[in-house]
Parts: sequence; structure tokens; C-alpha cells
Amino acid sequence: MVPADIAASAASLRKLLEYHNHRYYVLDAPQISDAEYDRLFRELQDLESRYPELIMPNSPTQRVGGEIVATFEPVNHRSPMLSLNNAFSEAEVVAFDKRIREQLNLPQIEYAVEPKFDGLAVNLVYENGQFVSGATRGDGYVGEDVTANLRTLPALPMMLASDCPPARIEVRGEVLMLKRDFAALNAAQRAKGGKEFANPRNAAAGSLRQLNPQVTATRRLYFFAYAVGLSEGWASPTTQAEAMAQLADWYFPLAAERQVVEGVEGLLAYYRRIAEIRDELPFDIDGVVYKVNELDLQRLLGFVSRAPRFALAHKFPAQEATTQLIDIEVQVGRTGALTPVARLAPVPVGGVIVTYATLHNEDEIRRKDIKIGDWVNVRRAGDVIPEVVSVAVMKRPATVRDFVMPSVCPVCSAHIERLPGEAVARCTGGLFCAAQRKQALLHFSSRKAMNIDGLGEKLIDQLVDAELVHNPADLYRLDFQDLIALERMAEKSANNLLTAIHHSKQTSFARFIYALGIRHVGEQTAKDLARHLGTLANLLAADEQILQTVPEVGTVVAKSLLHFFAERHNLDVINKLTEAGVSWPAVTLPAANSTSPIQGKVFVITGTLPTLSREEAKAEIEAAGGKVAGSVSKKTDFVLAGTDPGSKFTKAQTMGIIILQEAQFMELLSGYQGE
Repeated sequence: MVPADIAASAASLRKLLEYHNHRYYVLDAPQISDAEYDRLFRELQDLESRYPELIMPNSPTQRVGGEIVATFEPVNHRSPMLSLNNAFSEAEVVAFDKRIREQLNLPQIEYAVEPKFDGLAVNLVYENGQFVSGATRGDGYVGEDVTANLRTLPALPMMLASDCPPARIEVRGEVLMLKRDFAALNAAQRAKGGKEFANPRNAAAGSLRQLNPQVTATRRLYFFAYAVGLSEGWASPTTQAEAMAQLADWYFPLAAERQVVEGVEGLLAYYRRIAEIRDELPFDIDGVVYKVNELDLQRLLGFVSRAPRFALAHKFPAQEATTQLIDIEVQVGRTGALTPVARLAPVPVGGVIVTYATLHNEDEIRRKDIKIGDWVNVRRAGDVIPEVVSVAVMKRPATVRDFVMPSVCPVCSAHIERLPGEAVARCTGGLFCAAQRKQALLHFSSRKAMNIDGLGEKLIDQLVDAELVHNPADLYRLDFQDLIALERMAEKSANNLLTAIHHSKQTSFARFIYALGIRHVGEQTAKDLARHLGTLANLLAADEQILQTVPEVGTVVAKSLLHFFAERHNLDVINKLTEAGVSWPAVTLPAANSTSPIQGKVFVITGTLPTLSREEAKAEIEAAGGKVAGSVSKKTDFVLAGTDPGSKFTKAQTMGIIILQEAQFMELLSGYQGE
């Protein structure tokens, strides 16, 4: 047993060292000398060596890095880490502010503003004041567990500076590398003959995702907090600015340049000020972020698609450079679209060495008068693919030559077709084209399609290159011997993949439609087609007129569907998939003579329902032909309310929108199903 006074001394030292870490790394205002800090650190080390029971993962002595891991485990975010919509002009910012004011019916909006860090987004979880886990953003819904690596960041508090911390709280922010540390890292790389990093963002991302935390500990990563996620046992502040002030009190690093401004004039003035001092900042940024300051108003505005309505990223103008266009290569995409790509003499643009840039299509090449051998201006905006924007005509060599779009596919030699009115040329090889096969298979097996866990890009490459898989139906013919013969495929992995393929046979009609990769048919359109046509036979038999009775399906989508199903090889693949056992539960079609108020109506769900989960209620509404929105507006027909409904309920009352309890909703649904 550790004596009580020794345990108290260790706890006091941990707290004191955490405080001085904050003063040194975050505030840049140390209160003690390095020698005094080292003395306190050694004193804690000595106690922990004499009493190993005192060693805690969050101790300052453990920041040097722990055990090497084999891989990063996936982490499901309890609330999504959504990306922001972007603005590249002042007009877009004016439109954003106007939408916010109109939706809230307010004359002026207060915004919290801050620089947009160019790093790696992470989510940190603290329980009872102690850091317990951290994960990357990933796809916004599932990230990677990088807890051990995050513990090595000196600027990240291992415990909240509070005597009454929340029971649980998520803190979101950005891991990045300061410019000075990036320069030092590359100097060290050069000295030992290693590969240099292209920019601080890449260096930070690569360092945080090291399988050896001890390597991460040597890279001097930094952290800035910018938001609070889900919390429990915490009296949440009323504004974004107050929430950030609370994080600062808990020793989290925040951008000193953050402010609160009024109206669109304040937004644009802040943008211009940060643009002026951008190069002087100790870290890279690619714009600024605007957020409605009042948290209640944020909740009222809600989200659209994968982004919040209450926030906007205002990007800085793209950076450009001039280089020579060595050649134009043609890439074939999943849908057969041919994209000309410029191969460039390497040139740094926005901190990244660019060797390739998109040329979009043949018409763009002609419009910009781009020739092979030209000197061209290349632009890169944030993470957007670099593009050739113009030609430096005055530098044009005499040896330039015109680009000619190939008449046959560079991958499968199939005929190239360009339809009237379209800018894009396409390979007609369909699923027989290796380039399209790989991308089609990747799409087919993706999480929102057939969800075949473990079937990634590298494995698909092997399966196609080994001639084992020529179309999606071939996946269901694979056996153990096929897989075990592949490079780096162990018995367990082979069995796991076969199990995942087998499980994918039980799917939904909407997922099946989406998995086919039909041009213009996204996830929502696939749901609409499944809900309104009900069966595969109905879908295959539908003409253009019938297809256009489906919500959001117009002429373009209808023709795309008809062209897809007119191809014999596509129908062959579909038949082989169903013969292989791919199936789904029957879809209940809405009654043709339905007079139910559910059909075509917009619902908002709020609060906790007595028996239904929100997903179950949403599924019932959509199956009956209704739609579910995330926020109350003039278009809302019904609000389905449970206990603790919040601001949506209040707004619905003020707007005179019909509010249903679950029992009333089920009565409507029952009457509808009985017709």
C-alpha cells in the first residue's frame, strides 16, 4: 500500500507539473526555471519508481510514449465530427449571414470567429477530469484511436484544472506542427539523409499516426481546442465564446486571435485582418471560421447534409505557381469518365510539391488554349485538387503540341463516346474495363453500399489483377483457396472476408440500388427509388415517365437509369447477384389512393419518444412517404415530440405547427397502413 502522504505528494506534483506545462507550452510565460521544472519532474519520477502503483497513464512522466501498436483501432464518434461548408468570396459570406438572419428572424447576429487551422482534427474524451481517449476525425463518424500518441503532446492537458469537472466531456480541436518545429524537423531529416515533409500539416498527420508513440513524442506536436462535443454533468455555457473561455480555464490551448464580432461587417473585417497577419502566425492556416455565438441558436439552426448551418469556413484565395506542363495523361474514373491530367515539372504550391493537376475535360483544354510543353499557372486551394488555371503564353516554346483525346480507352481499349451536350468523354467498357471495375467494386463494397468489411482498395487491386473478380457478382463466388493465395493474406483474414461477403447478402433494396454505382444515383435517390418502386422488377420495367414520378428524379437521373439498365452486361451482373443470394426485405409501397397526412409531408422529431428510437420513427415516416428534416421551418408540417423536446418544440408552438405525441403519430400511421 502507498502511504497516504506519499500519494498526496505525487498527486500534488502531477497537478503542479501540469500547471507549469500550461504556462510554458501554451501561455509562453514560464514561472519557474528549466532547472526547477526538472527538479520537480525528477521528484515525481523518484516517487513513481519507489511506488509503481502511483504510475498513471496521465502522469507527466509518461509523455515520452508507450508501447508500439500493431494498428489503430476504429472509434465510433458519439456525435459526428462534421466538416464545414466553404466560402471563397465575400458574396458567399454575405449570403451566409443573410440566410442565418432570415432563418432566425433576427436583424443582427453575433458570431464567434477564429483562424482555420491547417492540421488534423481530433476528438478528446475526459471523464471526471481525466483524459481517457482520443481519436482522429476519420470520415466524421468513425475515426482512429490515437490515445497513446496524444498523451505525448505537452500542450494537451492530461487532467482538467477543476475541482468539479464534468462527468464526461468531449473536447474537439486540431493537432498541428508549429512552423518553427516543422523547420527543425526537416533540418533533422536532411542531416540524417531522410525524406523531408512537404508541409506542417503532412508532418503533423504523419507524426500523430505513428504506430510507435515514442516517435510521436519526438515530433513536437501542438494542439488547439475549438469546440465542445457531447458532455454529461456539465452546466453548458450559453455561448461559443463562453465555452472556449471555460476550456482555457481548464488549460486547453486556444487561438489568441479568436474574437466575437457583430454582423457580416464584423466577419469580413476579421477575415481581412487575419489575412494581413497570416504569414506572421506561428502556425499554418487556410482561412477563418465563423460560428453563430449563441449555442441555443446553433441548435435551432441545426445541420444540413454533413455540415452545420450555423458555421462557415471562409477560405483564403488560392495560391498559384508557374511550371512546365510535361505531358497530358488520361485517367479513367469509376463511371467511365475520362479526365485529362497534367503531368508537371515539380513545383511548390501552398506548401505542397505539385506534380499533377486536373485539366477537367477536353473543352477546358481548348478554352484555355493549353498545349503540351506550355508553361502554365497552377492553383491549389486548401485540400482541393490542384488545377491548371491559365497558360503563360509569352513563355510558350516553339516545340509545343496539341492534346488529342484518345479514341479508345487507355485501360481496356473500348470505344470512347462523348454524347451531345456533355463535356465529358466516357469509356464504353463499363464493368469490363479494369479501371472501372476496381472503382465500381470499391463503391459496391463501401460502408453505405453493401458494407463488405475488410474489402479495401489494395485487396480489390489484387482480386482484379489476379483475374479472380471481373464484376461485383464474382465476389460471391470467391472461396478460401482463392483468397489464401493472395499476397499477405492470412487464414484468419481470408475467413473474416468470406464471412463479411456472406453477411452482405442480406441488405436493403436501397443499398443494393446505390451499390450498383449508377451515374447520378446517390444514397438518397436510391432510397427514394426503393421506397416508391418497391421491387427490382418494378425498377427494371420502369420507363422515363414512371421514374420521374419518384421524388427528386428528373430527366437526367431517369435517362441515366434507363441507359444503365439497357446495357446487357449490367443486367447480367444484377441477375448473377440475385442468383448468388443477395436479397432484401420486401418494401411496403404507399397505397395509391392514400389520403394520409403522412404522404409527402415534412416531419421534425424532437425529444425522447416512449417506445420508438429516432431512427425507427424516421424509417416509419419515410416508408409512409414522408420526409424527416433536422430543424423546424416554414416547410415543416408536423413535429413528433417526446419528453424533453427542447427548442424545436418551442419554435413549432410559436409557428403554429401541428405537434404529435407518439400515440397520435402511431394512430395516423395505423390508419394509413389500413387503407
